This record gives sequence, C-alpha cells and structure tokens, in this order.
Amino acid sequence: MSSAPEPVFEAPWHAQLFALTVHLNETGTFDWPDWATRFGATLAEHGLSRDLNGGNDYFTAWLVTLEAFLEDIALADPDAIEDVRAAWERAYLTTPHGAPVTIDGAVEP
Repeated sequence: MSSAPEPVFEAPWHAQLFALTVHLNETGTFDWPDWATRFGATLAEHGLSRDLNGGNDYFTAWLVTLEAFLEDIALADPDAIEDVRAAWERAYLTTPHGAPVTIDGAVEP
C-alpha cells in the first residue's frame, strides 16, 4: 500500500508566495542571487531570536524579504502594502469561524 506524498508546502499561501517570487525572477524583475542574498540576511536576522522551523516563520521571513525588495526597486508602495495587510487582518478578525477569509478586492485605508 502506498501512501500519499507529503505536501511540499504547509499552507497554500506558502506555495503562492513561492510561485510569485519565482515568477518575478523569471520575468526579470530581479536576479535570483540578489534575492538569495537578501533572503539569507532576513533569515539570519529572524533566526537570532528563535529557531526557525521552516514553516510559517520561514515564509514570513520570505514575505518580509519580498516586500522590502519590491519597495527597494520601486515596485511596491509601503503604504499600499500596509493597507492590504490591514485589510486582510480586518477580514481575518471579522470572518466567522470556518468561512473563507476574503477582502473582496476592496482595500480600505
């Protein structure tokens, strides 16, 4: 009896973030060695206060790196990033348990 393979990513957002980063690299938005250097620095910084388990903490560091990188190359406005983050937080906190969390494309300031 064969068992199903273990998922590569713990959560869908990990896979989505990874895919977005790979896409940005493949379309020439940034070079992978530059990305790797930045991500390594973020991992080192985050790992100073705790051991990283490779799950949410790893991908949170990945997200922090991507956001900062996109800000540095002027592809993302820090205020817009914060608006979207705040909208997701509001949606998460107000969505009934078990219901899908969405922001319906509307970002409130």
